[in-house]
Amino acid sequence: MDLKKLRLLFQKSEENPVSVKHPFLSPSNDEYDKLIQDLKDRFDRGNGETIYHIKGEQDGTTKPLSREDYDVCVATLKSLAATRDADCVVLREEITKKGCSGHFLVRCKADELDFVEIRVAVVGNVDAGKSTLLGVLTHGELDNGRGTARLKLFRHKHEIETGRTSSVGNDILGFDSKGNIVNKPVQGSLDWTKICENATKVVTFIDLAGHEKYLKTTVFGMTGHAPDFTMLMVGANMGIVGMTKEHLGLTLSLHIPIFVVVTKIDMAPPNILKETLRLLMKMLKSPGCRKTPILIKNHDDVVFSATNFTTETLCPIFQVSNVSGENLDLLRSFLNLLSARMPAHVNDPAEFQIDDTYSVPGVGTVVSGTALRGCIKLNDTLLLGPDPVGQFVPITVKSIHRKRMPVKEVRGGQTASFALKKVKKSLLRKGMVMVAPSLNPVACWEFEGEILVLHHPTTIQVRYQAMVHCGSVRQTATILEMSQDCLRTGDRATLRFRFIKNPEYLRPGQKIVFREGRTKAVGEVTKTVPYAASGGHQSGRQKSQKYQQHNQRQSEANGSTPSVNGENSETQPQKPYKKRTRRNSRSKGGETRTYPSNAPASTPPQDSPAGQL
Repeated sequence: MDLKKLRLLFQKSEENPVSVKHPFLSPSNDEYDKLIQDLKDRFDRGNGETIYHIKGEQDGTTKPLSREDYDVCVATLKSLAATRDADCVVLREEITKKGCSGHFLVRCKADELDFVEIRVAVVGNVDAGKSTLLGVLTHGELDNGRGTARLKLFRHKHEIETGRTSSVGNDILGFDSKGNIVNKPVQGSLDWTKICENATKVVTFIDLAGHEKYLKTTVFGMTGHAPDFTMLMVGANMGIVGMTKEHLGLTLSLHIPIFVVVTKIDMAPPNILKETLRLLMKMLKSPGCRKTPILIKNHDDVVFSATNFTTETLCPIFQVSNVSGENLDLLRSFLNLLSARMPAHVNDPAEFQIDDTYSVPGVGTVVSGTALRGCIKLNDTLLLGPDPVGQFVPITVKSIHRKRMPVKEVRGGQTASFALKKVKKSLLRKGMVMVAPSLNPVACWEFEGEILVLHHPTTIQVRYQAMVHCGSVRQTATILEMSQDCLRTGDRATLRFRFIKNPEYLRPGQKIVFREGRTKAVGEVTKTVPYAASGGHQSGRQKSQKYQQHNQRQSEANGSTPSVNGENSETQPQKPYKKRTRRNSRSKGGETRTYPSNAPASTPPQDSPAGQL
């Protein structure tokens, strides 16, 4: 679609930053105070940064600014930024004889122990160049065409040998308050602590697997790591194949904004690249996606797409090469302008979901995950759970690290690692949570959710089992009740689930991914059934009573007297005594010994010392 038409469409719906005609040109004391308050509100909404669009506008009709008036407006904006200890950087300017306008990025200077975090999930088909692109972006060195850049991101030996990611990898890209990259590799490796100390914004890339057999790992990364945006990778020479549509459907079902990066444009013939872009834009415009694709060709396109990207309707498309470095600067500029989507909710009770556990020598048990809301500080006492019986136990936070940098607190929307006091790693698992005691958390075995079936080869009925992904929770669940008799592809219904192994902590409103083989369903938790109300699993006494009742029914069916404590009250007729011979190869001389047929094989012979006893 033509960008001029798009700008006209968004011009009406675009939020006008401020009426710059009067306040910026001749700000009185009251008007200046209002501008300062407006900037503060913008920082609160944008996590310490905002974008101003300076242009002339009055009474709904656009009037261009002269060069003198434009310079005065820019000087006023810079003075406003100085009051909040922020930097003002020009993103784009349009200076002509008809008038002047421009976009400016105003970003606060963060403390050494604080920074804004943006999480970007990287998905796409196998061999699309995901790990290679991340290696080039974070280390600043181009690839040689044979995959040397991706070797710096792999975590396991088999990943290096095969060149395929099988786990959830992480790497970071830091920007300072002026938008400059602060990543400086030392002998080929990155010092995360120095990057976080010098950066105001840190983009965390969640490198996910592209192969089909690692789909459950990819789904866990999309749900458990709570990404703000998704970067879909498409190989220019391969096109839309394999898991590309699968990952795109998963992103759309979770309502995560997405942008596309077409790689390997240096090795793709022009006709193949053109066909790939045509199919890609056709897929994005389809009724299932309903996106507005934009081909990014210059810096003006980057600024326009970044300022309107939060509407979830635009889908920027970048064409890059990891070997020649073509258009990589446009992608870096776009990442610099992204803003976090998850609100902090600092005043709410703390809630932290665990997505991995470690045992560090000399430190003890360490858990990592994402803070969903609230604020967690050192030495805070939280409730950890649920355990296999649905209980929560109090624990104390011993130390906190963000991106390997020690900090004193963690707020909602940030990822962190906690060292816990007197907690064994064997008692922890993925999917557990750490919450404030004021929440009074209750685990649940059963929950209800509204589900939309994306694909199923036949029908889904009661007692159907599949894997449920809900945040960092990943466990098999059984369908107990359905609002319909059966479900097919495209059906929507309310279902009641029950976990198979452990109770979990869920909240209404959480997204669900329900999968089993090629079966895919998405939905939302509508109601949770508390652990006491659902009854939990059967106790040992209940199981013992059922076992005795089963034995009693079997005895009555065989015509014998019911058993008491596993033994018959009347002597049962025994079978005729038979003898069998068995040669003991370990005995001397190969002598043959005789045992009763109804005696256990380990019974010692009567002439042995053990038999005489």
